[in-house]
Amino acid sequence: MSVRRLAPDQVQPTSFAFTAANENWADQQIAKYPEGRQASAVIPLLWKAQEQHDGWVPRAAIETIARKLAMAPMRVMEIATFYTMFNLQPVGEHFIQLCGTTPCALRGAEALKKVCEDVIGPQSTVTADGKLSWLEVECLGACCNAPMAQVNFDYYEDLTPENFRALLDDLRHGRPTKPGPQVERSGSEPLGGGETLKDPALYDGTVIGAGDWQARITEQRKAAAEAAAAKAAAEAAAKAEAEAAAAAQKAGPTDVKAAPAPEAATPARPQPSDAQQPSSRAQDTPSAASDAIKDTPAKAAPPKRAAKPKSEE
Repeated sequence: MSVRRLAPDQVQPTSFAFTAANENWADQQIAKYPEGRQASAVIPLLWKAQEQHDGWVPRAAIETIARKLAMAPMRVMEIATFYTMFNLQPVGEHFIQLCGTTPCALRGAEALKKVCEDVIGPQSTVTADGKLSWLEVECLGACCNAPMAQVNFDYYEDLTPENFRALLDDLRHGRPTKPGPQVERSGSEPLGGGETLKDPALYDGTVIGAGDWQARITEQRKAAAEAAAAKAAAEAAAKAEAEAAAAAQKAGPTDVKAAPAPEAATPARPQPSDAQQPSSRAQDTPSAASDAIKDTPAKAAPPKRAAKPKSEE
C-alpha cells in the first residue's frame, strides 16, 4: 500500500492560486459555515485544488488553503495526508486505482498488478506521455464484481489480465470505454444470469387468483373510493341537519317577537277623567281608587244576639 508523503521538492510548484471561478466557489463553501467555523470547509477546498492542479495536491495549495481558512498549515497537511482521496504525487491523465484487498486478491488482483507494472511501471509512476499512472488502494466497495479498478471517477469491474490490458490500451489512445462489468452480466447479478424469480407464477398474478386480477383490484379500489365518498356525504348531511335543529331550538318561541300593532288598531287606554271608563274597572291613579272606595256603601254589621233571661238558664 502507498505511503502518504508529499511529492519531492523538484516537482512541487512554487506557488498556487485558485482561478477566479474556483475562488468564488471556495467563498461560497466557506459561507456555509458560521463565523469561527470556516475550517470546516477544508476538505471541499482541498478537493477543488486537486481538481484544478491536474489531479494532485501540491504543498503550495495546502499553504494557500491554510491562509484562506486561518488554519495552521500542519492542520491542513494532516487532513491531506490522512484521506486517500487526495493525491499527493503527480498522476497521469487516467489515474488507475487498483483494489488489492481480500475479495479482489482472491479473484485475481495480483495478475492485474503485474499488468500495471508491465504497461505503466511501478506504483506512482506516470508514463512518459502523461496518460497513465496507477496505485494499489484499499477496498472500493465493488466486491461482488471483483477484481476491479477505479479509473478517475469510473469503476471497471470483472477484470481479467486480458480485458484489463485492452482497457489500458484504449485509455492511452483515447478510445471510448465502457465502465461497469467487463463481462456479459448486468450490474452485480450472478454470472450467467439471475437465479431468482424464474417462475412466472411469482410475478404474473396467478398466485393471487385467476382471471384479470389487475382489473379486479382496480374495481375493488373504485368501490372502496365510492363507499368512502358516500359515507362522507352522509356524515356531512347529518351534521348539517343537526346544526339546523340546534339553531331552531336556540331560536325558541320566547325569542320570536311579534311586530307591534299599528297605532290605529290599538285601543286607547281609558283615562281617570274619561266618562266612558267602567266603574268596575280597577283604577290606575290613587285619587280614583280612593273615590271608588268612598262610593262603596259600608256593609251592615250583623245584629247582636239577645241575652237569655236568667230564669231560662
